[in-house]
Amino acid sequence: MLKLRGLYYITHIDNLPSILRNGIFCHRRIEEEKIKFTPIYNEEIVSNRKEKKVEGEHNLWDFVNLYFQPRNAMLYRVVRFFSEVNLEDLLILGLKSDLLNRKDIFVTTGNAASRETKFLRATEAQKYLKTIREKTDKEWWTSEDGSKREIMAECLVPDKVDADNISEIYVSNDNTRNKVKEICNEIYNKSISVIPEPELFFLPSREIFLTNTLSLIEGDMFFSKMQTLTISVNTVGVMGKGLASRAKYQFPDVYVKYQDLCKSKTLKMGKPYLYKREGSLDFVLADEAEKLTNLNSKTWFLLFPTKTHWRNMADLNGIKEGLKWLVDQYRNEGIESLAIPALGCGLGWLPWGSVGPVICTYLNQLEIPVNLYLPIEKKIPDEQLKPNFLLKKEGSSLD
Repeated sequence: MLKLRGLYYITHIDNLPSILRNGIFCHRRIEEEKIKFTPIYNEEIVSNRKEKKVEGEHNLWDFVNLYFQPRNAMLYRVVRFFSEVNLEDLLILGLKSDLLNRKDIFVTTGNAASRETKFLRATEAQKYLKTIREKTDKEWWTSEDGSKREIMAECLVPDKVDADNISEIYVSNDNTRNKVKEICNEIYNKSISVIPEPELFFLPSREIFLTNTLSLIEGDMFFSKMQTLTISVNTVGVMGKGLASRAKYQFPDVYVKYQDLCKSKTLKMGKPYLYKREGSLDFVLADEAEKLTNLNSKTWFLLFPTKTHWRNMADLNGIKEGLKWLVDQYRNEGIESLAIPALGCGLGWLPWGSVGPVICTYLNQLEIPVNLYLPIEKKIPDEQLKPNFLLKKEGSSLD
């Protein structure tokens, strides 16, 4: 994913003409000057920030809030749960990091509205910028270690930020890119790069529809909307690399369950285990999730053995047996939708050209939405991503 090093402002495309003409105003200026403004946050969040004091008589409404990492819990909440905003209308404005040299700014150690967050004056903040950058340069976050709050660290600029500080604009797709370029060309006399970066908005970087229910995905599976996420594992209890390692740290309860299954010899080749945890991934990722009423109720994990020992090459026959188990049992187990990696590819060393058609032919038998996440280790030829290559004709052998 894109490495971020500047500062970022999240806004609605309707606000872009005003921003290009006048700059980014703080909420107080917007309200006082009765500027037409389309919000991307609900009123409760905006009101909470109005009550939060910064210093003396100032509150957060007196500052423009810029993020070090826009792909954070606040944006996740906006993208997934603020129905008043269409995802295509969201923009992330990249701003020059020179703003950090101003003497009148504040830098926060996390979400500025949080009680645990500290406010640092410009001179003091310089000592902590490297630490703040490190804490915001993350793929995921959680409340338990404070990373959910820390990833929303802010640079607070009083009153306004001039439009000349805008260096680029990130959008979710080419359609929005065209709209933004048209607005920029009409209003602004300087060139601004407009960059489609769907993963910044928790979207796949690529999606290929094979059937009405089966899609190929390039992107981060741990931001999937699917009810059940699949983790490729071995049967000796080691989650050392890849998706398994990510699951180990992001979902420690999954790791504990996995180790217990390996110790008891319950997890075997050909027989995946469905861990029906009660927690919701949305609850972990969304800011102030406890106030949301439309969260996904559960996120389950399917622990799918692809090899016996982590040092071994993946076992294609064992993968086939596991997929057969999935086809036979998914209804009984209550699986409603599924995200699954390219089993045996990548760290399993099986070529996509051999295993891809096997996986897709089995997954095509599931009468639920299925997202198959492509391996990222090696570019797959386009001809190996087409239905006529991946889906065997009816009646052909899977062996």
